[in-house]
Amino acid sequence: MRITIMTLFKDMVDGVLGYSMMGRAQKNGLIELESVDIRDYANNKHNQVDDYPYGGGAGMLMMAPPVYDCYESIVARSEGKKPRVLYMTPHGKTWNQQMAEEFSKEDNIIILCGHYEGIDQRVIDEIVTDEISIGDVVLTGGELPALMIADSIMRLIPGVLGKQASFEEESFSEGLLEYYHYTRPAVFHGKAVPEVLLSGNHKKIEEHRRQESIINTYHKRPDLLEKANLTEKEKRFIEDYAKKALQN
Repeated sequence: MRITIMTLFKDMVDGVLGYSMMGRAQKNGLIELESVDIRDYANNKHNQVDDYPYGGGAGMLMMAPPVYDCYESIVARSEGKKPRVLYMTPHGKTWNQQMAEEFSKEDNIIILCGHYEGIDQRVIDEIVTDEISIGDVVLTGGELPALMIADSIMRLIPGVLGKQASFEEESFSEGLLEYYHYTRPAVFHGKAVPEVLLSGNHKKIEEHRRQESIINTYHKRPDLLEKANLTEKEKRFIEDYAKKALQN
């Protein structure tokens, strides 16, 4: 897979792409990550990429030509195969784990980062395939959301995390929040690790973690329980737990 981030702030993006899991995945040849500076395609004396919006209003708007030329250059290097183009915008669909899983099956992805007041709508209409938001919040640019999106996609690529179970048991993978984790020491500030985790009984440990995942979701994201894939036994467990919680 190749993920290309189109940005006005290449150094900001490159400062993250080479570290930790992202850096290792590239060194191991599991993924290609790159950033491309839209300013390189400004084609004017001062590398200007923004201008005042028609009709007036506050702020500046990124112009269509440099964005389009940058995109065309990336596509040309991709042997003409048109990639999925994600545009970071508050107008988009809210990113979630299911979308990350969908995009992890793509071969070629471009993430377009806006800045200032955004980007001329005409080039968005022409090149963007998916408008994506990270939530109901406005940021100064799309770089931080783009890095978050790239991270959530690439960690699902086989071999990046090392073990399939590393992400299969994570929050949202089955529609639930993940269970809690513990390590040494066995007792910390008078609080002991749940005894079942020290038992060595893998079946009981699995059952405990599943129940803890359900309880965690019940308290923190009850909305997820409505769509979660639960057995009838687990649904009864939630009902009984909810009754006890109300009594207490």
